[in-house]
Amino acid sequence: MIRPARPDDVPVIHRMIRELAEYEKEPEAAVATQDDLRTALFGPDASVFAHVAEDVGGDGDAVPVGFALWFLSFSTWTGRHGVYLEDLYVRPESRGGGHGLALLRTLAEICVERGYSRLEWSVLDWNEPSIRFYEALGSRPMDGWTVRRLDGGALTALGSPRD
Repeated sequence: MIRPARPDDVPVIHRMIRELAEYEKEPEAAVATQDDLRTALFGPDASVFAHVAEDVGGDGDAVPVGFALWFLSFSTWTGRHGVYLEDLYVRPESRGGGHGLALLRTLAEICVERGYSRLEWSVLDWNEPSIRFYEALGSRPMDGWTVRRLDGGALTALGSPRD
């Protein structure tokens, strides 16, 4: 049901990323191309990973129904890596079938097998179904922490060479 992504999965993962952006009410923000995704996942300096959830279609073939895209993080406090889950998505018609749980279990297994200290992700405040699902797994919110982002013009301004 869960397997590492392959290069031929890029088009369907890309479509599901677009579906996720629609669900999260920010379709215009998802500007990555299939080539961007292919390079990030399978290029010479790939540092992003993905797993695909499959179900059996009506013809007996495996059909991708979800994905998890992640990368390594690092804790200076524990001195060990962790996994940061960037995106977890299961298509609406396949939700409730255990695919999300199986994807998270796979990432937790990777953490345990490799000695990583944590599995982390963000969830939108309004996404109550996902929050309930994550809480049922035993995850906890990181109270007292606020996610910050520097992008666009502010990133360019801060990162541009000074005269």
